[in-house]
Amino acid sequence: MLWWPKRGDAVEDREEDTAQGTVKWALADRSVGGVECDGPTVPIARQVSGEVRAFTIQRLGDALDAMEIRYIRDPDGAMFAMWERHAVLFAVEGPADEILVIRTRPHATVPGDWAQRAYTVVNEWNHMRRFCKAYVGDPTVAGRLPIYAEVQVPLISGVHDELLVELLDCAVSVSECFVEWLYDEGALF
Repeated sequence: MLWWPKRGDAVEDREEDTAQGTVKWALADRSVGGVECDGPTVPIARQVSGEVRAFTIQRLGDALDAMEIRYIRDPDGAMFAMWERHAVLFAVEGPADEILVIRTRPHATVPGDWAQRAYTVVNEWNHMRRFCKAYVGDPTVAGRLPIYAEVQVPLISGVHDELLVELLDCAVSVSECFVEWLYDEGALF
């Protein structure tokens, strides 16, 4: 197994110019728990493209446009996209508007007397998955329980355009899987 060295540990960086752009190679020693493994040093290709820029609501909208995701904006600038069984909120939050928030809500809700079942299903999802953590929302006026899945990614250091699109694409895909899972295996709706 290859472990990327901690900060301060020795890493040899090399650069090569290729037809696709500059590629940086990081050579790291192979070790597990500080014990050297047999075998040579392994090169890891890191593609350098674009630049890291500040994360903004405009960049979020541009990324959604590039992905051809149609959305509407609320007065605070958050963006809502609708699918057949669910809606997804894309927002920028935090004290410095540095946190990307992606929150999914199925259109269906759960009857209030199914609260224990809803918590069990949400906990099962959270134990099985790392991306998109689910939770049961507060009861609506009609006494029904909404279900949510959410991802929050702090981007105070900025982000590449490609990484922003990749994060959004992953969240949209997992959101769809979450809703399908609630209907099928979760048997909540």
